[in-house]
Amino acid sequence: MIKTGLINQRFGMLTVIEDSGLRKGNSALWRCRCDCGGEILAVRSELVSGTVQNCGCVPRPARSKAADLIGQRFGKLTVTGDSGLRTGEGVIRWRCKCDCGDETLATRRQLVSGNVMSCGCVPKQYASKSHAEDLTGRQFGELTVLRRVENDKAGRVRWLRRCSCGREVVVRALHLKSGKTRSCGCKKYDTSYNKYDLTGQRFGRLTALYHVNMENRVKSSYWHCRCDCGKELDVNTESLLRGLTQSCGCWNREQSEKMHDHMHYQDDTCVEMLKRSCSTTGKNKSGFRGLFQMKNGKYRASITFQGKHYNLGHYDSFDRAVQAQLDAEEVLHMGYINAFKQYEEKAKADPAWAEENPFFYQVIRTNGEFCIQTNVI
Repeated sequence: MIKTGLINQRFGMLTVIEDSGLRKGNSALWRCRCDCGGEILAVRSELVSGTVQNCGCVPRPARSKAADLIGQRFGKLTVTGDSGLRTGEGVIRWRCKCDCGDETLATRRQLVSGNVMSCGCVPKQYASKSHAEDLTGRQFGELTVLRRVENDKAGRVRWLRRCSCGREVVVRALHLKSGKTRSCGCKKYDTSYNKYDLTGQRFGRLTALYHVNMENRVKSSYWHCRCDCGKELDVNTESLLRGLTQSCGCWNREQSEKMHDHMHYQDDTCVEMLKRSCSTTGKNKSGFRGLFQMKNGKYRASITFQGKHYNLGHYDSFDRAVQAQLDAEEVLHMGYINAFKQYEEKAKADPAWAEENPFFYQVIRTNGEFCIQTNVI
């Protein structure tokens, strides 16, 4: 029986056309037409939840919808319209007019967060002689401030400084006071000068013991650390500070063992992961895992099971390729899951039989057809 409940309803950029007659598990697959003209098949839950909102022409929902900011004020800026330009992620760059008369471009996030509040005239005002702090004669690391020089193009204050090595450089006041710049560059690769003192500090399960005189290819220093399990190792400083390394590897092993204990593995097949793959669609443009459109316009369907890759064939029709994919999943994936479920029930009722008869499920493909051999009747 063909269902009509969703026909003509809109979900994002999609309009439901008809029930395709195909099924994914027990759910109907609805044929939907996108605003761009493309078509896609999706189940009701994907449409209602918003998981699927277009045919794939817009990878991220943020590209298809953005709040209308025209007329709103942010600091000294008033949004005048969409510039027509986009960032690399497809986000709108809004045209904004500053109170000083100049214009600038900014994204919605930059405006709402307050990162952009003017066209740049405010930094220029604060960088004037009446507002800039006088740093003449002060020492910052290896640098001694000599005199102020012309502001940079953004209007930020710059100072001429002499390094202890004798070289003179021009650096922004912000970089000077924040400690970002402490030399002319002569100390850049001096690990004893640039290293953090991490002695005794803890990072997850690791305790930093002492600095190691070794560097990687980007000149980052290392610390010798002791893990709570007793093992000692050398860890990159950046990995410690950013939390990328928090143990000798024992924590990851423990988590893997705990996860392994809660999962069922048979013939290198994880039953829980197989169930998940049956309930989700793929992330490729077709919307189905293992289904791809080739350059000649045809669709290639394939499926992987128990470490083997099976080619299901090439199809002129997208619907036929989808049906071949679903049929293979029903036989291989769902067949395995149902057989394992029956085996568990039988093993629970008769442990002695289970000990003598371990679960067996083998796939043999003959003339394009899948034949299943199993010890579960």
